Amino acid sequence: MVPDDTDEDRLDEGDGDGLDDRSAAGIDANESGDEGEGVRTQAIEEVDQRIVDLLSWILDTETRAKIYVYLLANPGSTSEEVAKGTGLYPSTVREALAELHDEERVRREKRASEGAGNNPYEYTAIQPSDLVGGVVDQVQQELNTIFTLDRVIDRDEDAEPPIEESVEPVTITVDDTAPTIDSGDEDGTDRGRASDAGVETVEYDADEESEEVETIDSGESAADEPDADSDN
Repeated sequence: MVPDDTDEDRLDEGDGDGLDDRSAAGIDANESGDEGEGVRTQAIEEVDQRIVDLLSWILDTETRAKIYVYLLANPGSTSEEVAKGTGLYPSTVREALAELHDEERVRREKRASEGAGNNPYEYTAIQPSDLVGGVVDQVQQELNTIFTLDRVIDRDEDAEPPIEESVEPVTITVDDTAPTIDSGDEDGTDRGRASDAGVETVEYDADEESEEVETIDSGESAADEPDADSDN
């Protein structure tokens, strides 16, 4: 039986499709691998940034956090080496290292050198567990202070009596008009002046019984008087 040319073409086409499928699968695998590597790199960068942010909060500034991270990766480094590794100014690094040493967050010692001259200090960061432990104590003290203040405020609010809704505020009206002096008030004014001067005033009560007083006529009194001429 003579083989048909169309069959050979079909075989050739089938082999070509298989190669294309395998190459496409390899390209997809490479692309997926690149994407996975990119995702891992991005995740690592995000974690590193979060660590830097956390250390910046613990160490007060991002500069000190960068120095601490560099010293963790490169213990026993001098201030010049830290400045080159972090890209910070040498004066800034020296000042930050001095503060971190005073706070006991980095340790320093003289670097051994065979040559003559001043041996520089080399710095080593403390372990992260020790760093976080000190921060935990500080946070605990601040929380205790806040809770204590909350208790004091609550106690003061309980001690104050609640204001009833039915109680109205007291209103005081002051009349600043000048008093007028009337003729009918002269007696009252005189009494007020007498009382101010310390003079005792006696008021007359109309209800009390008044004694009768006899009135003597002037004519009768003259008749009753003895005649001076008659006596003589």
